[in-house]
Amino acid sequence: MIDPAVGAMLAGAFALLFVSAALDKLRSLQRFAEMFRAYRLLPDSAARLSWLVPALELTVGVGLLARRSRAGASAAGAALLVTYAAAIAINLQRGRRDLACGCGGPHERRPIAAWMAWRNLLLAGLLGTMLLPWIARPMAAADAVTIGAGTAVAALLYMSLDRLLAQVTPRTARLRGS
Repeated sequence: MIDPAVGAMLAGAFALLFVSAALDKLRSLQRFAEMFRAYRLLPDSAARLSWLVPALELTVGVGLLARRSRAGASAAGAALLVTYAAAIAINLQRGRRDLACGCGGPHERRPIAAWMAWRNLLLAGLLGTMLLPWIARPMAAADAVTIGAGTAVAALLYMSLDRLLAQVTPRTARLRGS
């Protein structure tokens, strides 16, 4: 069972992640469509529907904030993250390491890497915990502080680790001679 303060903090952090990802893609929908097609996982006729990805991300992000839609949004978000991990893994297996991940905004060109697939699977698992039953207890003022501060810390920790891994991976590859 999940404590409601922890659950609300997770919901807030994941909502922030999905909404910001959607807004990044929507800011430059044409650039995102090019990145989407570059993965070569769908026929071009289906790839024209790439705008559905940020629409789904936005729906998941908003859905996580409402109690009635949280379970569905959690399941959809976890499925989306697993799909992203699979898309990255398939292209890494194909040897296509030069693809932009699309995870740093439309104008940031970060090549895909195995750690990104693992990150997405870890996030999907964490998001899946939101499907567990929540403890029924009254919320107090301290819970609001916990939720707000915890969401901020989770977002900062995610951004820091993401940037760190994005910087370390290319340097490690150069050291290994790849």
